[in-house]
Amino acid sequence: MPYPFLKIKRASISGLLGSAFGLLLGLMPLASSATVSERTLSNGLKVIVKEDHRAPVAVAQVWYRAGSMDESYGTTGVAHLLEHMMFKGTPKVPAGEFSKRIAALGGRENAFTARDYTAYFQTLQAARLEQAMALEADRMTHLTLAPEAFAKEIEVVKEERRLRTEDNPQARLYEQLLAAAYTEHPYRHPVIGWMSDLNSMTVTDARHWYERWYAPNNATLVVAGAVRPEQVFAWAEQYYGPVPRREMPIRKPFTEQEPQGGRQVTVRAPAKLPAALLAWPVPRLQQPATDVEPYALEILAGVLDGHGSARLPQALVKTQRVTLDVDVGYDSVSRGPAQFVIGLTPAEGRGVSDVIAALKGELQRLVKDGVSEVELDRAKAQVVAGQVFQQDSLFYQAMQIGEWETAGLSWRDRTLRFDRLRAVTADQVRAVAEKYLRDTRLTLAELVPLPMPIGQPALISGDSHVR
Repeated sequence: MPYPFLKIKRASISGLLGSAFGLLLGLMPLASSATVSERTLSNGLKVIVKEDHRAPVAVAQVWYRAGSMDESYGTTGVAHLLEHMMFKGTPKVPAGEFSKRIAALGGRENAFTARDYTAYFQTLQAARLEQAMALEADRMTHLTLAPEAFAKEIEVVKEERRLRTEDNPQARLYEQLLAAAYTEHPYRHPVIGWMSDLNSMTVTDARHWYERWYAPNNATLVVAGAVRPEQVFAWAEQYYGPVPRREMPIRKPFTEQEPQGGRQVTVRAPAKLPAALLAWPVPRLQQPATDVEPYALEILAGVLDGHGSARLPQALVKTQRVTLDVDVGYDSVSRGPAQFVIGLTPAEGRGVSDVIAALKGELQRLVKDGVSEVELDRAKAQVVAGQVFQQDSLFYQAMQIGEWETAGLSWRDRTLRFDRLRAVTADQVRAVAEKYLRDTRLTLAELVPLPMPIGQPALISGDSHVR
């Protein structure tokens, strides 16, 4: 799978038909029936607790509403760099001790940076949650940010960029696709940053970012597991309550103009196979109770590539054999403008123009002939399954809440999601395909393979960053 970052957040379950769809819909109340409680501290920290007592485990996640989209030219990558630096110590907890102490508690911890947010998490026995909260609250305001630690860590990040992006042709292609698809919005910058900015970054840049965004009134604490909300709220008040709120910078709205014609970018890099990425700007979810198109786009993605019997794998991979694989991605929950992306790897003896022509033929057929009810139900089952089965994971229960809250939505509106997906009609799926997947709105990124250096294996898949 060359483009795992394109896949919709869903379980990989093939062959689900209408009867299975009904079964999954019957499971939905179980997935959303857990008690969720919310409280906001006087310093602005929002605390959300989801009880799940199936195992004596808890997950604690702190989400800062600050990601790569909040960076400025010249400091791209600083959000991700600070994520690394958050493990480099405070006056109370020396460098390296944070991870050691969580491990000593029998837990595990990590962090991740994205375009919309930066998040830190610990998973451990529920009885030891208090210690993890104390440690996390300490580094919210007391990070050391020593110059010598920064000098070492910036080199780690630069090497990470070399390995994950510059030496990975598919990742470079995706990076260039976004740089071409967005002409105004900061989503055009890679989360890890441009190498020129990393080369000139200083510890002062990291400190300014920390002082600018790492404040309780710009954060959400999500706890899921075998916990009691009142106890979690008490610990939050004890450890996070003393952290002073901070005046947040005014966030100016970013817009992205409607494409006036197709855009194209070519990446030439050592690679074994050519590849193509196609992206169309589409709406994101803003009003969960009334929006229609974002839900229809989710089902469209499922119709095209939600399972082994979906349209594109059947037509392009199994029947026409013009492509080795197909990846479709659309994420409706974000702070900024969304893209509907399709990735293709031509089969041996086929070129990018062949697979694009075949893809457009299938899209035209969908617009002309529509979607059958059986096909629609199968796609709905797949999309819903991914949402339902994620509830088996405490981590993803918390993550879904954090993502929605950080995007400016409410976790309460997630209860509407299944009904809204179930209500999508075949006509609505056809309509969004016709309205948005047009050549005049298309950004095309093509990978032209160059000879591989002797003795160097071909990289055929990307990977998202987790520290």
